[in-house]
This record gives sequence, C-alpha cells and structure tokens, in this order.
Amino acid sequence: MSVTLNPYLNFRDEARTALEFYHSVFGGTLNMSTFAEFGQAEDSADADKIMHGQIDGENGITLMAADTPSHLEYRPAAGFSVSLSGDDDATLRGYYDRLVDGGTVVEPLVVAPWGDAFGMLVDRFGVSWVVNISGGAQG
Repeated sequence: MSVTLNPYLNFRDEARTALEFYHSVFGGTLNMSTFAEFGQAEDSADADKIMHGQIDGENGITLMAADTPSHLEYRPAAGFSVSLSGDDDATLRGYYDRLVDGGTVVEPLVVAPWGDAFGMLVDRFGVSWVVNISGGAQG
C-alpha cells in the first residue's frame, strides 16, 4: 500500500497553458484530458478545457491541474505555497529559475539564517512556490 500527497491546481481557463509550462520546468510526461473527452462538457464553452491534467516529472514530482468549469465558482489559489525541497542544489535552483520566468520573486534564493538556501516566488499563473535546498547550499 502507498499514499501520495501532491498538489492539484485549479484554473479558470489556463490549465493547458499552465501544465505545458510546468512540464517545461519539471520534465517527465504530461497527460491532459478535456471535458469533451470525458463527456462532461455541460457548457459547450468548456469542451476543450482541461478536466484533468497530470505531470509525472523527473525526481518523483507529480503535479495535477484542471480548469474549473464555467458553471462552478472559480477561486484563485491563496493562502498556501507549493514547496520544493531537497539537497540537489543544481536541480532545485533550475526549478526556481524556470518557475520565476514571467513571475515575481518574493524572496531571492539565498542562504537563510538556518543554513539552507531558501527562496519564494509567485509564478506567472499566480501560484506561490517555496524552494529550500538543504544546508551546504551555495547562495
């Protein structure tokens, strides 16, 4: 038996673009299915929107996302961050640098008082991320 906890991001109309962007960041495989493919497009405007998308990225990363159909209220992400952490300095810095492209640096990725490299950003889709590289990281 196993259990997995992973982010599932919701968008109004940007899931396809966001998933393609995150796939460029994390690599691996990307699978997307539309509401029409599952026969779930109550509104024809939703037919080509993403009902479920999943990235099975490198380094064990799994990220899922979907568009919120037009008949449901959409609430933008708030009050949380997606966290990336570990000791692979080059990989984590690469993720940070690619995620911040078109986004906003909240905290630069530098060595923090606790000895780890730490940074925060909001990506171009409004998703908050934190990156923590275990002690000994270069800043």
